[in-house]
Amino acid sequence: MWKLAMDGKDQELRTVFADTLNALIDENKKIFVMDADLAGASKFGKVQKAHPENFLNMGISEANMMCAAAGMSMRGYVPFVHTFAPFVARRSLDQIFLSGAYAKNTINIYGSDPGVCVAANGGTHTSFEDVAIMRTIPEAMVFDPADGAQLAWLIRELVPYTGVHYIRANRKNTVNIYEEGSTFTIGKGNIIREGSDVLLIAMGEVLHDAIGAAEELAAEGISVEVVDMFTVKPLDSELILKEAAGKKLVVTFENHSIIGGLGGAVAEVMAEGGCGVRLKRLGVNDQFGQVGTLSYLKGAFGLTQENCVKTIKENL
Repeated sequence: MWKLAMDGKDQELRTVFADTLNALIDENKKIFVMDADLAGASKFGKVQKAHPENFLNMGISEANMMCAAAGMSMRGYVPFVHTFAPFVARRSLDQIFLSGAYAKNTINIYGSDPGVCVAANGGTHTSFEDVAIMRTIPEAMVFDPADGAQLAWLIRELVPYTGVHYIRANRKNTVNIYEEGSTFTIGKGNIIREGSDVLLIAMGEVLHDAIGAAEELAAEGISVEVVDMFTVKPLDSELILKEAAGKKLVVTFENHSIIGGLGGAVAEVMAEGGCGVRLKRLGVNDQFGQVGTLSYLKGAFGLTQENCVKTIKENL
């Protein structure tokens, strides 16, 4: 079970990833970690130091890394690999698709700094399309965890699963949403806050903003239900249709393009389910990335609590 954190603190997700992998390798020597010459940026260097026999730096060779991970899977290992999000979905897609998913091999992928989390690395490293791309791979799973507690649980949970698993997550500090030790269910959304007027479905980097928007609107008499949809695929279609029923509006909120991401996935479910409730997708509107701080970029692309409040008011 999960519980909401009340401390208001934050946590560096790359450190959570590395520390969790080190703990897992202590328990299971079949876990193998690879990085595409970013072990300092990802903190996977901590794994290299603690377990050098379970780590390999593949260099700036992301596609080759995916093939090598598939080969490790064929030999009975459980590979976890890291590179920046655009180098997963754009540069390595064919290898993930064929050597990974099609060949029934396991590759657990950490695509770091998705969307506006890329900050000063700029437009070339901005990935607003990775969810749209990765969710089209047959049988692949796609996740956007919101904080360290959820990320640590997910890494451990995926160890016995086979197949391609894509985790998009910030590298740096993210506000704690859940208490340490919380548990979840793959493919199931979490109702963070009950509400009767609006269903607000969010994930990852903007979940904290969604919760803040719901609290702000509650003070104005607008009741907003907030759902954390950390699993984009498989999507919790049953929860979406059940919780949308009787609402005046459904809003999706994501650090991703509104094309093919969480908003697109929810739209498909609502259309096929005959939901009959208006949907507004709040995310990046068919744009390229740019250079800036995280706070600047969230403002530039409208991924803020303030814009979420404004959007809900305008569409009610």
